[in-house]
Amino acid sequence: MTTPHEDIVDIFGYAMQSSRVGAMLAERLRFDGVAMEIDGLRYVLSGYRRRMLIAVGKAAEPMLRSFLAISGEAAADFEGVISAPDPVVVPSSRFVAFHAGHPSPNQDSVDGARAILELLTGLGQQDLVIFLVSGGASSLVELFLASETPLEVIAATHKALVGSGAPITAINAVRKHLSAVKGGRLAAAAAPAEQLTIAVSDVPAGRLDALSSGPTVPDESTLADVRETVERYRLRDRLPPSVVAQLEPGTAQETPKREDAIFARSRWTVLLDSSSLEVAAGRRAEELGWTVVVDNACDDWSAEDAARYLVDRLRELRREHGRVCLLSAGEVTVTVPHGALGIGGRNQHFVLEAARLLAGEEITVLSAGSDGMDGNSPAAGGVADGTTAARAEAEAYPVAQALENFDSGTLLSRLGDSIVTGPTGNNLRDLRILLAV
Repeated sequence: MTTPHEDIVDIFGYAMQSSRVGAMLAERLRFDGVAMEIDGLRYVLSGYRRRMLIAVGKAAEPMLRSFLAISGEAAADFEGVISAPDPVVVPSSRFVAFHAGHPSPNQDSVDGARAILELLTGLGQQDLVIFLVSGGASSLVELFLASETPLEVIAATHKALVGSGAPITAINAVRKHLSAVKGGRLAAAAAPAEQLTIAVSDVPAGRLDALSSGPTVPDESTLADVRETVERYRLRDRLPPSVVAQLEPGTAQETPKREDAIFARSRWTVLLDSSSLEVAAGRRAEELGWTVVVDNACDDWSAEDAARYLVDRLRELRREHGRVCLLSAGEVTVTVPHGALGIGGRNQHFVLEAARLLAGEEITVLSAGSDGMDGNSPAAGGVADGTTAARAEAEAYPVAQALENFDSGTLLSRLGDSIVTGPTGNNLRDLRILLAV
């Protein structure tokens, strides 16, 4: 009989394997020699003068590669740009690729943004633009409205926002109002061309405008939201002064909204999201004999609060069901102080927060990012159980100390409890799995 530790790793691996971009695109995208169709949206390709493909995000490479493979002979008529976190071999001379930065923008992030805007400028009603958007493009494609803003200031802005403890929707609201390529502004650049966005989403359901800061969709956030975020998370003290000035009333510009004419010929469809992970994980857990419960209530909570809530919920479920698997998708937040030098990320931090709550209990917890990366560590996440606290003491690195140092990755690596996948070419938020017997 397998152990809970073996089962929890199995469940996560199965969920990841079942949520691959290429397989899902092959299932839903069709080319019949005349038209392209996906999710009930049909485009007769001969009706367009130019056909653009703009692929941005952590899943940009597999999305573009799979799209072109499925399109068959029609692939030869597409041109475009890809901006991805890893080196990409362009499919033809009609494409240009950028090895962009994440979690902080690099020069290719800026150059890629300029190349996309240049390609989109001047398109007309007889042109088709297909955007392949996945999580991570907030840093992989970036150019401020104040175009003279140097790269080091852009990167410092992203770092301050990510470390502020604000939820991703609030972080992206600020990004969108600073950027020339976010908050619907790529759609504005492409208008009046026909536009389709195929999304691999790492944001809460119904908030597609938060995915990669919503470059192609109407923005639901406002300048009022930005001001609230700046004040609530003390961003005036964190952001570069020149960036704070860009957000001041009279300087900051509002983003395109749903009623704007630029979206009259835009359509959007979601290929995969965090529910895809949960469904697959639940299916595998049931196959392994676990009673499955899904609870996403702690999405965007702090890692500490989320760990307390989920561990308590699991204890309640165990009394009712016995052998139980609790699944929770989404993200938790960690406020990292200035100067913190530890290794880790929100998933590993959550795991250690849970570890100190369940010492001695027959509970196993896994939390990992579907993109294969967790903060500044080489791991996607980690695993903890009732023995973790004692084993950490034996290593002379108590759980509480690792948490205080924001060094969860170092401790979990020493314990052999890191989840290392490498970059997955996917990004569907994080998945937390808790097992109790």
